Amino acid sequence: MNPITFTVTPAGQDRSLTINLTDLLQRLQTVPDQRKPRGVRYPLAVLLAIAVLAKLCGYSQVHALAGWAQERAPELASVFGLKRPRLPHPTTWTRVLGHALTAEALEAALQPLLVTASAELPARASRQIALDGKTLRGTIPATKSSGVHLVTAYQVDERVPLLQVKVRAKANELVVAPQILARLDLVGVLVTGDAMFAQRNLSTQIVEAGGDYCWIVKENQPTLYDDLRLLFGPQPEDLPGTSTIPDDFVTVRTVEKAHGRLDERVLTISSLLAEYQGWPYLAQAFEVVRTSYGKRGCTREVRYGITSAPASSASAARVLAGVRGHWQIENGLHYRRDVTLDEDASLARMGQAPHVLATLNNFICGLTARASITNLAALQRSMAATFDRWLFRC
Repeated sequence: MNPITFTVTPAGQDRSLTINLTDLLQRLQTVPDQRKPRGVRYPLAVLLAIAVLAKLCGYSQVHALAGWAQERAPELASVFGLKRPRLPHPTTWTRVLGHALTAEALEAALQPLLVTASAELPARASRQIALDGKTLRGTIPATKSSGVHLVTAYQVDERVPLLQVKVRAKANELVVAPQILARLDLVGVLVTGDAMFAQRNLSTQIVEAGGDYCWIVKENQPTLYDDLRLLFGPQPEDLPGTSTIPDDFVTVRTVEKAHGRLDERVLTISSLLAEYQGWPYLAQAFEVVRTSYGKRGCTREVRYGITSAPASSASAARVLAGVRGHWQIENGLHYRRDVTLDEDASLARMGQAPHVLATLNNFICGLTARASITNLAALQRSMAATFDRWLFRC
């Protein structure tokens, strides 16, 4: 196949996404095909490439992408050099996605297309990896309470997913988190997570691998949580004849207006707790108070956290940026997968199909982020028009 590259520019935006279809197909050809050779009519790499193109054009569900491909079968067959001008039925797509490959092999094949070259990486001090889990709601059977659950490591500064691991039945996120961390380069990286990940073994693993942790702490760590509340709670007044109680509190404040409300965040940080709390490698503790002013009144939220990053390398402003940056995995990845890519509505449950489709969705989100395009839906609309015009000219 001759080298094929085309560029899409979403309407109203000055950013473009360039897709090298030749490179994509070459990477997908490294995914082992687990089907028996007898009876195979469509190369696995071609089907996966078509699935990526369909999702980029806004056809995310299996039946939708199968229909999109069937309507363009002669043109797609010509582009990919297929012998017959037909493409599979939706049930064949489901079987292929469920049993012909593993999500791990697909992720390994696609990841090099998302990772920035080492020479282009930002300074180590600005690198951050967020850990978070997500349940694929469409995989929860009517009589059950749980479905396929995936834990993702997301590089915040690059806004791309690095690694995604499925949580086995009767396990939880804490079982796979050490496996994910062991496969990542953590030197100089700040790893953030919600209260579930505030565990001693994970904290030790991160620091001994050359990184730093930053956890939100809640009642699941009762002793640590009580110490944080005491540290940042009301301070007793100085007694006559006694010296002032020493403290090293540093406070930073941000105010933002968005989504019809005014948000004020005040972070107070201290290293006093590190002197007597037995948490591994604890350097600083912090309190974040968020006050939101909206049409319905004022709300106030208080959260506590800890980090192994010392004040010399992590100022109060840097820690606050890390706490806020963690939520990019929700806004930049999970929300796009749920809403724009319609992931939670997917009913594909055969074999590895849910995990494979989620891996393809991660790749779509990563491509969009690498191109600095903030509106995935707009990209899909422009991609649908641009690709069809290009395809029917071939």
